Amino acid sequence: MSANSKSVILVGCGNMGRAMLQGWIKSKCLAPTDVHVVEPNQNLREKAAALCVNTYTHHGQLPKTLEPALIIFAVKPQVMFEVTQPYASFTGKETAILSVAAGISTAKFEQEFGQDTAIIRVMPNTPAAISKGMMVIFNNKNVTGDQRVFVEMLMAASGAVSTIDDEALMDAVTAVSGSGPAYVFHMIEALTVAAIAAGLPDAVAKQLATQTIYGAACYAKQSHETPSVLRQQVTSPNGTTAAALDVLMGE
Repeated sequence: MSANSKSVILVGCGNMGRAMLQGWIKSKCLAPTDVHVVEPNQNLREKAAALCVNTYTHHGQLPKTLEPALIIFAVKPQVMFEVTQPYASFTGKETAILSVAAGISTAKFEQEFGQDTAIIRVMPNTPAAISKGMMVIFNNKNVTGDQRVFVEMLMAASGAVSTIDDEALMDAVTAVSGSGPAYVFHMIEALTVAAIAAGLPDAVAKQLATQTIYGAACYAKQSHETPSVLRQQVTSPNGTTAAALDVLMGE
């Protein structure tokens, strides 16, 4: 293993990049000196620098001798391949490429970095910002056991980790856990608005909505019962909950 075997280059430090970075530093699974953040936006770069990691405006400022274990691309899918190519000079036998961009296959990264390159896709979600995320990993055939362990350790700093063996399932992962927080936030929003419309004060309405969603999620996670059974336990026959569910479910 090289002296830089735990070094990580993080390209892009927006919401998701910074969420992961905060998890690594807080959990101490990486030392700040092991992290090299490339972020052209000054405000975002300063937020990263506040975590005492190495920061750079562009790839040309990275140390030429750097041999990272992992290069993470946390940039928008539509600009991904405008960004990636200069980093080919930092890849070696022990270097893996990791993308958190939705919709870009490992095959496209293999075309960019070579067919023998270890490529990893991760679908995170925004609760990673408070280490409550859902991080789903797919590895191409070139990813070694050590690389798998290293990446899973890093992702665990941001929340729960799961792996899939069929890359085609990443679309389903994106729909469920990647986009899922938006569905839940919309539910909180709708409950809050309805509570206010029913006469509750704004602060009370928000507390009721958020705590109800939070408590129900925790209960569902800890319970041995299925969500269907838990729903039925709350729903008395011909009661108010049943009437509301009839509306929500279109029955």
